[in-house]
Amino acid sequence: MIDRRQLLEGGLMGGVAGAFAGGGAQRGGSREAEEVVKAIDELRDELRRQRQFSEIASIREQQVIFLRSNGKLPDYIDVGVGLWFAAYDWHIRWQQPLTISRDATGRTTLLLLTTQLVLRPDAQGDFMSLPYDIRG
Repeated sequence: MIDRRQLLEGGLMGGVAGAFAGGGAQRGGSREAEEVVKAIDELRDELRRQRQFSEIASIREQQVIFLRSNGKLPDYIDVGVGLWFAAYDWHIRWQQPLTISRDATGRTTLLLLTTQLVLRPDAQGDFMSLPYDIRG
């Protein structure tokens, strides 16, 4: 039985090999081959970008800085509407469980790993506070 990876790679390689076939060179085959190579590079770059989680990269960076200096992830980070919805969309896109609640003061929170993202609707969309703990 052929697994899915072999089937996809075989089809992709067959398409690339077809572009390099002898008859295509007389009709501008090198240009076609360059287009195929460009399309493959663009596809590879897109697949790489999807796994970088650009939606939450700035939040994750602050979590890592806090983790290195305190030995644990922060309890809270205040974020603006843009970052809060980016984290929300990340959960939806990657089918992660959503844990939305309210803190003691009534502000909306979203759990990202073990950090509560506190929505600050009065702040700019890309606002992010320094991470902090329950201890203050």
